[in-house]
Order: sequence, then structure tokens, then C-alpha cells
Amino acid sequence: MKSLYDPFPKTRIKGYDDAVIHGWDAIVEDLDQNGGSTLVFDAYPGVFDEEVKKELKRIPHDVWIDALDMFKDGETIKEQLKYNITDDRIFGRMYYGEIDNFIVPEKLEELRDAAQESAAQGKRVLVYGYGAGLIASGTLVYLDMARWEITLRYRNGMPNFLDTNYDEDALRKIKRGFFIEWRVADKHKRSLFDSIDYFLDTNNMEDVKLVKSDAVRAGLEQMAHRPFRLVPYFDPGVWGGQWMKEVCNLDPDKENYAWSFDGVPEENSIYLDFGNGHIELPAMDLVLYEPKPLLGPSVYSRFGAEFPIRFDFLDTIGGQNLSLQVHPLTEYIHRTFGMAYTQDESYYILDAKEGASVYLGLKEGINKDQMIEDLYAANRGEILFDAEKYINRFPAKKHDHFLIPAGTCHCSGSDAMVLEISATPYCFTFKMWDWARVGLDGLPRPVHIDHGKKNIQWDRTTKWVEKNLVNAIHTVKEDDHVKEEHTGLHELEFIETRRLWIKDEAVVDNEDNVNMLNLIEGQKAYIESLDGSFEPFEVHYAETFIVPASVKGYRIVNPTGDTIGVLRAYVRKTQA
Repeated sequence: MKSLYDPFPKTRIKGYDDAVIHGWDAIVEDLDQNGGSTLVFDAYPGVFDEEVKKELKRIPHDVWIDALDMFKDGETIKEQLKYNITDDRIFGRMYYGEIDNFIVPEKLEELRDAAQESAAQGKRVLVYGYGAGLIASGTLVYLDMARWEITLRYRNGMPNFLDTNYDEDALRKIKRGFFIEWRVADKHKRSLFDSIDYFLDTNNMEDVKLVKSDAVRAGLEQMAHRPFRLVPYFDPGVWGGQWMKEVCNLDPDKENYAWSFDGVPEENSIYLDFGNGHIELPAMDLVLYEPKPLLGPSVYSRFGAEFPIRFDFLDTIGGQNLSLQVHPLTEYIHRTFGMAYTQDESYYILDAKEGASVYLGLKEGINKDQMIEDLYAANRGEILFDAEKYINRFPAKKHDHFLIPAGTCHCSGSDAMVLEISATPYCFTFKMWDWARVGLDGLPRPVHIDHGKKNIQWDRTTKWVEKNLVNAIHTVKEDDHVKEEHTGLHELEFIETRRLWIKDEAVVDNEDNVNMLNLIEGQKAYIESLDGSFEPFEVHYAETFIVPASVKGYRIVNPTGDTIGVLRAYVRKTQA
């Protein structure tokens, strides 16, 4: 049976049909006619500025002001950020500053004065660039950018903001984006959001689009009150497998797909469909603009405007083992990297071939000093690390659930399709052994034994792991319609997961708490409103979807003749 998985899901926005203006000619004409005497184009770092400026300069104007002129030079900024950038390929330190920290105040005042004086003289002023909204008021056009597109541009040679690191390792560029540039840019964007008049989508330079901001804001408000999907992305890897190619309807000619983010608002995009086209925005815009109805009061009060749950895929079917790894403890990630919480997680086995396995926890009675010494020796190329001497290896079959609280050594073996459910502090995986491989870029894959050894919980050995982390499943309730099971996560983790085996339908009370779900068994299901506030939402096998807290209760309907399975994750409420 052909998979129904949609790799390009769109959310249809009501009440704003034909809102999209396509192509530079139509965009320039619209902004010329309706933009007024001062047009301000603020852009997220990562936009192809030179190409965009060439097109926008076709708008008749008297004065052009480039926001780049107010910034410190690149070398000064790099020196200023040295502590946060670090020398590591992967890990920086979180930067909590503002865009003002990179601006020369006197230069900003000069540009403001120039814009104000020119406008007073009746001249038409165009201001362009990251931070342009600080220089002048007028018609504000915002050029937003998806994280994944920025990542691809880094790989293809784009430098960081005000840098010349065109040929630098892409991992280092992404690190600087994640720990510094995107954080600052999101704060700046959030400060402008209610003032934006248009959104200009240049993620695809062959299909640029302009939409008025009232349509975009209405779209985000609608999404925060009904089920929706994010736009997933898929990437190859040295250990990648073959399962996602077929199930997720991907390019069969690619060598493999290793992982996918299909439920990570900090990384994924959303497509807002206005009937005559769609625009792409970072899913974080929804989190930043509609945090309370999306997350619910308890989650928002605990995490702020951050989405704390992540679903992603790890495909090793026909591939290789993942790296042996450990995630940092909360205290360590906070002290070392400036993060508020850590990457607790679990592996839900969506599918598996005969012989699949998961490495999890330590064997009884091992010599921890010898294990660390062997890891260092292996990564110097002196020996091959004997993982099974130190790490438990458990057989893995479809619908098993392995819980992985921070500090637990783990990795998926080959021939498993993992739905990884975790908290969302991004990249905090300390690889300790990578089976003597190099990455697709030809460079040795980064390992972090120095970090890892400080976080390994040495008392998580075989008996404890078997009791606490392997299929710790019990039935919560069962009736003629549904069987609901608790499958995780561990009591040390803040995420609760429930598995629903649905014969015909199941009613879910989300208790004002955002829900992230995946259809883990069955071809399709419908998510229905209990009060008629949204139309039935269709989901398909392996698709991740989000039900906002504002939805309150909802119904999952099984239209097939066979029992379907849904995995539901949400944030546990803290005890009073």
C-alpha cells in the first residue's frame, strides 16, 4: 500500500484568499504603489542580501540607506563574541545579548538623522538590512528566513553575519548561528512583529513572495487554535538508512537518509497556504507570536516562549550504528553552555528488522577508568573500542520504547527506525565513540569524551536499566474503544508519553497542555474538534502533528477497519 506521508504539509488559512503576491515584478509594483514615502526592509541574517537589494532598488527612490553601515566591523564582533563562539566545532555558549551590542551608536544616529531629514524634504527613502527597523519608521517589510535554509546556505559557502568565513567548516557556522546570531535575531524580530506591514519570503529565490502582515498574523492565530503539522526536513548521514525513502516519499536516488526533524519548531518551518500560494516561515514565529494558546499556561509559565518537546526520526534500517553518546545533566548544561534544561530523550522503535538493537546503560561491574582510557585510545586510532564489553545491548523490535534520561550511555544499533522523543536544547550530544568513521564531509566526526565522562551516571547498570528504562509500560485505562498505556518517559524527565491503541475513536483531554503526536500504526486518522472549532484534520502513518493547548479536548477517529496506534507526548505538570 502506497504511503500517504506528506513531506510538504501546508496549513490553509481562512479569510485571506489570494493574499500572495508572486515574483519581483509584481512585488516591486505593489510596494511602489502602496509603500509610502519611507520603506524599511528588515532582514533576518541569512537572506541573500546582495541579490535582494538589486531587485528592491528597482523601486523608485531618492535615498538608499544600508543598515550594514551602523554595525561594528566583523573582526571586532568576532573578538567580542570569542567566549561564546569557542574553539569547539559543535558547542558554543549561549549568548543572551541584543542586536544593540553589535551596533556603533553614533553610526546608528547618523543613519536615523539621514532618514529623518530626507523624509522631511519629501524624498523617498528606502532602508535595507538586518536591524533596519531601528533606523526609520515607515512601511515595514520583514524578510524572514527558515533555519534549515540558512543551514543549507552555510554548507554551500555562505558566511556568518559580517564575516568572511566562506570556506569554514559548516558545523562551525551553524554553531555560531545557533548560539548567537539566531538568538539575537529572534529577539529583534519579536520586538518588530506587531509593526510589520509585509512579509517577504525569499527562502526560494526562484519564487519570491510578498504577503501583508495581517494575513500572516491571522494565519498564526488560526494555527494556534487547531491541529497542524510542521514542514519536516531530511538529511543524509554516514550511518543513514533506507526506511524513510519509501515511507516519507523521498527521492529514491539519494544514497540514504539518516535523520529527519518532523516536529521541532525551533528548526522546522511552517507553510501558510493562502489559496493562490503559500509562504514559508520559521515555526518559531508561531511559538514567539502565539505562545500562550499554543503551549498552555503551565508550559508557558515554565519554559516561556520555547517549545520544549521534540520528535525526530533516526533511520538505521540498512544503515549503521549511531555514535555511542551521552547527554549532559541539567546542572552541567546550564553551567557550561548557558542552557536552562537538557536533552532527556527516548527511543520509540517505529520499525525494526530482525537483529535490531539498542545500546543502553552500562554493564555490571565494569572498570570506569578503563572504559574512559579505552575510549581515548580508540579515538586516537590505537584500538577499536569494544562497546559490548562496557555497554548493554538490548534487542529492539517494533513498538519497543527505550527511555534515556540525561547521563545514560546509549545509541541505536543498525536496522532500527527510531522515533526519538526528547526535550529540545538542540545539539547537546556528547559523542564518545563513532566506530572509527569519518563524516560525509570527509572529516573525523566530532567526539567529546572530556564532556561525556563528566556526565555519565555510572550507577545506571544492567539491572537498573532493565527495570527502569526498557519497556516500562503499563496500562492506564482500557475500554471498548481504546487502550491507553503509559510508555515513558522516566520519572527524571519532564515529558510524559502515552500510547493509544484505538479501535474506533478516542477522546483526549489535553488539560491546557500542548500535545505532540505521531501516528505509529495505521494508514490514517482524523483529529476532530469536540466543539466544532476546527475542521477534521487528517494525519497519516509516521506523520508528527501538534495539537495546541487552546484546543482543550479533541477526538482521534480511526476510519480504518484495523486498530491504529498514536503516540502522544506532553509536559508533565509540576507537583504543588
